[in-house]
Amino acid sequence: MTMKTIGIFPASGGLGTSTYHHLLTLVPNDNVILISRHPDKIPQKYTQARVRTREASYETAPSDLEKVFTGIDILFLISYPSHVKDYRIKVQLPAIDAARRAGVKHIFYSSLAFAGERDSTRSAAEVMQAHLATEGHLRHLAETAPGFTYTVIREGIYSESTPIYTSFFDPHFPDASLVGNEILIPHDGKGKGVAWVKRDELGEASAKLIAQYASAPESFKYVNQVVLLTGNKEWTLEETVKVLGEVAGKDLKITQISVDEWVQLPQVKGYFANEEDARTWATAWEAIRQGATALVTGDLQEILGRRPEEFDVTLKAGTRATTEQ
Repeated sequence: MTMKTIGIFPASGGLGTSTYHHLLTLVPNDNVILISRHPDKIPQKYTQARVRTREASYETAPSDLEKVFTGIDILFLISYPSHVKDYRIKVQLPAIDAARRAGVKHIFYSSLAFAGERDSTRSAAEVMQAHLATEGHLRHLAETAPGFTYTVIREGIYSESTPIYTSFFDPHFPDASLVGNEILIPHDGKGKGVAWVKRDELGEASAKLIAQYASAPESFKYVNQVVLLTGNKEWTLEETVKVLGEVAGKDLKITQISVDEWVQLPQVKGYFANEEDARTWATAWEAIRQGATALVTGDLQEILGRRPEEFDVTLKAGTRATTEQ
């Protein structure tokens, strides 16, 4: 059987780069097309090894995206990097429709593990709303467009992304956002927590899923299904901050403040474009309280074929922090 052509869009950012790095060890390089706003930034070691590149971004007109997606059988669609619902939906759904018109038969979509159970269609977190809408659009297409299928990969919350849940505290630069030894957030740190997971292991698992489908679509068990990739353990935010303190060499504690107080913190005002964006992000803590990020599944371990790396191990290894998710 002829190997199917795989596209990754966009082939950039932490998850996209990790995924194609692993994928190119699993499938023939000339069966992979990396689609990027700046294809010249894709490492030459890949392009010199017969990997094809195409230029496009989510801002590319849908008619042009259709041309870019032509000839691709399987597309890994990586979500637009913003937590704001409306714009994400505005660019993601037309991209999916362009892919279908171009003849893409199966879409893997990088969603987010911020809704609890894998069949849940609700979340209190603004960051999850566009994902849920995109998942719903894929379900609708699979029901109405003959021959089209999908797999939703709800990627777990990155171990490296703790700064966006701890008022931008980075254990490698510990004095940049602290007031004394306090982490000021609109959460008391107790109750339901987060099943943190190493980002590169998410990329590896995503690559393995894509390769499995490409080699044997008829036996792939996640057709029109949701895969929920999580870490091995749920960590409360209080436990999370304790680990951050160990890495930073500080005795840290969480001090709960109101959302009104949080949006006025200097580091918060410096990160978000406006107060409204900060307030919508703050819905993440309510979702965490409700258990949206606490579920632990065995999906990641099964796909990797080994136990995923523990959260504290990842942080203590000096992995660079990120605000991506």
